[in-house]
This record gives sequence, structure tokens and C-alpha cells, in this order.
Amino acid sequence: MARSNLASSTRAALATAALVVASIVHAAPGAPRPRAAGAAASAVHRARPPLDTSGRRRVGKASIYANKFNGRRMADGTRMDLQDDNAASKTLPLGTTAKVTNLETGQSAVVTIRDRGPHVPGRIVDLSPATAEKVGLDKHEGVSKVAVEPLALPASAATPKLR
Repeated sequence: MARSNLASSTRAALATAALVVASIVHAAPGAPRPRAAGAAASAVHRARPPLDTSGRRRVGKASIYANKFNGRRMADGTRMDLQDDNAASKTLPLGTTAKVTNLETGQSAVVTIRDRGPHVPGRIVDLSPATAEKVGLDKHEGVSKVAVEPLALPASAATPKLR
């Protein structure tokens, strides 16, 4: 009799495990997946916003690249030079030339989008320290309200030059 109860409880445990596996495998697309034990929360990937080739002006917050990124490869494969007019955008195509205007100071500079970011909610562009200085972005605050106006899209983007 004890052997029969053991076999029965084993079958029940296997059936429960099968239901758990099936619920994970057949979960709705986009549903959060359980993480492995010890996996970092940052390992969960978010969908990347679609590229914006409309040429429309966008207003939002800009921030400054940290010095630790100097010399690191950017999304376009070039190395970051903090003295160049580089910028990062999540939505503008790589290679886009854009005019960034600080709405608090009125100062502007032309940048080339070479990287993806910023990775902080509410920000639309990361600027190299040299560009941030040109537009009057305060290094101590690190964030300022700007307008980003695409001037020319790269040839790989479907739309011709904008301005």
C-alpha cells in the first residue's frame, strides 16, 4: 500500500511540474517571464522604441555623457571622443545630423547621433561634454530642457535630407 501512495504522489508531483512548465512555455507574448534565481532585474529587456524618420522637432531633457565613456565604442562602431559633437538618441537613426537647442539659454550646437541612449526615463538625448558646454548645459545640474531638430538623416534612412 505504501508503494502505491508513493507512486501516486510522484505522479501528482510530475503533473504539477508539467503544468508549471506548460504555463511558462505557453504564456502570452509579451508577458513577463520568470527570471532564474539570482538573475539581475536589468536582465529583463524592454522593447526598443521605433526609429523616428519623420524629421519632427522633439522637446525633452538632455543629459551629459559621463567621462567613463571616453574611448568606448558607440553603437555606430566609432570610439567616443568627449571633445567631439557626439550625441545619443533612442529614436533618431544613427548618423543623423541634428541641431540641439537649450531652451533655457537659447544656445545651440549641431551634433551627429552615434550612440543609443539615454537610458534614463524622460530624457531624449545624451550630449558629449564638449557639446553640452556649447549649448550651456550646466555640468553640476547635468540635465536641461532642449529641442532636438533633425537636419539630415543618413542615406540608410528612407527619408531624404530634411533641411
